Amino acid sequence: MSHRAGWLGPSWHQSGWTDVADVTDVADVTGVRALSGKPVDGLTVEAVRAGEVGVADLRIHPETLERQAVVAEQHGNPQLAENLRRAAELTRLPDDEVLAIYEALRPGRSTPAQLTELAASLDARGLPRCAALLTEAAEVYARRGLSA
Repeated sequence: MSHRAGWLGPSWHQSGWTDVADVTDVADVTGVRALSGKPVDGLTVEAVRAGEVGVADLRIHPETLERQAVVAEQHGNPQLAENLRRAAELTRLPDDEVLAIYEALRPGRSTPAQLTELAASLDARGLPRCAALLTEAAEVYARRGLSA
């Protein structure tokens, strides 16, 4: 299977998130693009040398992560699929906020209340999978004595 296999129709549009389309051809790469919107076919060494590729062109698009999640599910790996879907949600946040979330999730860095508050903030901004992970972490960390 090639590195591009498994992508499906769009789940993200300029207007916002939509329901994921049914997968009919996992090898179809039509419409695959970088976070900037540039088609991946335009991300070549020549384009980099010509100065036509920027940082946003190298960042993964949430649609690509969703396509990879579908392949993971199809191959019996629901945990990886869920991780990829959380990653797709995180593409909507600036890098510094993503790093702050990772820091908050390190054992001993946050109280359960802080994690729950962060989860509520993420949920309110349309990141329900990430919010659920933080809510679960708050409960597990409290139970296992891993909270700040």
